[in-house]
Amino acid sequence: MTKIDASERIDYSRRRLFGVAALSAAVAQLGLIRAGQAQTKSSGLPAIKPGTNSSFGPLKQLNAGLLNVGYAEVGPADGPAVILLHGWPYDIHSYVDVAPLLASAGYRVVVPYMRGYGTTQFLSGETFRNGQQSVAALDVIALMDALKIQKAVFGGFDIGSRTADIVAALWPERCEALVSVSGYLIANREAIKQPLPPKAELGWWYQYYFATENGRLGYDKYRHDFAKLIWTIVSPKWDFDDATFDRTAAAFDNPDHVAIVIHNYRWRISVADGEPKYDDLEKRLAEGPVIAVPAITIASDFDGVNAEGTSYRRKFSGKYSHRILKGIGHNVPQEAPQAFAEAVVDVAKA
Repeated sequence: MTKIDASERIDYSRRRLFGVAALSAAVAQLGLIRAGQAQTKSSGLPAIKPGTNSSFGPLKQLNAGLLNVGYAEVGPADGPAVILLHGWPYDIHSYVDVAPLLASAGYRVVVPYMRGYGTTQFLSGETFRNGQQSVAALDVIALMDALKIQKAVFGGFDIGSRTADIVAALWPERCEALVSVSGYLIANREAIKQPLPPKAELGWWYQYYFATENGRLGYDKYRHDFAKLIWTIVSPKWDFDDATFDRTAAAFDNPDHVAIVIHNYRWRISVADGEPKYDDLEKRLAEGPVIAVPAITIASDFDGVNAEGTSYRRKFSGKYSHRILKGIGHNVPQEAPQAFAEAVVDVAKA
């Protein structure tokens, strides 16, 4: 096995933690998390119960870069901007309770559908349906430009965390502060090539499945069932109902959804190429750039043995704190909207 240097271990650990979560072994590891580490503090926000809201109301559409982006926007137009980014297999409804909390505190909250989800569409049928990590960040920068937002606080989880991390690392002049679930998720494809122990690799069954033509066809045919299975695996204590799932699952009917998801995972494990015009950005990201803006990272049960955050602490050089949530799975903003919104307010004041 090729030796993995310190900058590569972060994403290597990320792969391991997902495998552990998928096997439900993370639950057994929770004893490693001390009760006193669940850090939250009052931010003056009203209390909210998860699942209080079910809709953002009318969405907006705007041409930005390669896309016509569908997005929710709440709060005063002249308030400090907050951009919240979802992951897979989720959508903007992960923030349906977080956004009004932040709006009540005076923030202008923008929650976009990422490429391949919901009402976000490509402007040209000729554009390659690219899911590599740098293009998602460029989509966000283009949206900020179109909305005339110079700088924003970013919050994200899953692919949304990765995208927010990239903006914070490469374009810190556009990022006021950062809330990142599961910490530093900028992908290193060389590290991902390194094999994991069999039990951990088992947790990545769908990634290898997606690398096959049968997997692409299977995800296309069963995308809703597939997503529901992932939800139950990574958030075993989240008692979501069918209506909650169905609101999000509608976003997977986007005509480009399968192409984007499949390319994203194939690119990550180096069985698909990205576009050469993004090579310079990907080279910078492969070097593991340090994030210097104020940041709060959040860990949940999903993070298992990595919940302490020590594997990525050195990747944040600015004002920083780490919070651990017990009894919460992967979809932190929807499962624990109060804690997520408080983190956003706290980091914005840092």
